[in-house]
Amino acid sequence: MIGKSLIDCIAGQWSPGIGDPNATGWLTVLAYLLCFGLAVAVWRRLGGQRGRAFWGLIMVLMLFLAVNKQLDLQSALTAWGRCLARAQGWYAQRRFVQEAFIFGLLLLAAAGLIAGLVGLRGRLRRHGVALAGLIVLAAFVMVRAVSFHHVDRLIGLNQFGVSGNYLFENAGLVLIALNAVAILRRPQSPAPQWS
Repeated sequence: MIGKSLIDCIAGQWSPGIGDPNATGWLTVLAYLLCFGLAVAVWRRLGGQRGRAFWGLIMVLMLFLAVNKQLDLQSALTAWGRCLARAQGWYAQRRFVQEAFIFGLLLLAAAGLIAGLVGLRGRLRRHGVALAGLIVLAAFVMVRAVSFHHVDRLIGLNQFGVSGNYLFENAGLVLIALNAVAILRRPQSPAPQWS
């Protein structure tokens, strides 16, 4: 019975729909899709070279974040946690679970950064700008997940009619796109000839 009531609770708090229906929201989705396309091109170009797995990860992340940007899946996760806490009777202690979740996200981001640095060892010069872009995106996601109100207010401020939120998120995407374009513009080294 908890399964159906949990689903009903989540459906009452979240429904799939366009999460960011304004122009900047759609531009960000297009930027994610552009980075996805560029990552696919770089992934194909690298063949068996080091760095290919890194660009494969970027492909998956960009596609997921494009979908998430408009479906607002993190709100579904929040609704699920809230409904589960109420159904299981630990809603009053939810702060501990929230803090553990945020700590887990931070650990995952740190592990990802370390894995990226180790995996790109010797190739950081070629892929480092994209790694920096992923770090900016991870920082953006962390700020949004932690939802510190003073930070939320700061990134929500408008500069010249554009929110800091939009600029922060898209800065990471620009870095990824620039690195991809730089790799794609380099002449491809010929495959070794075996006689």
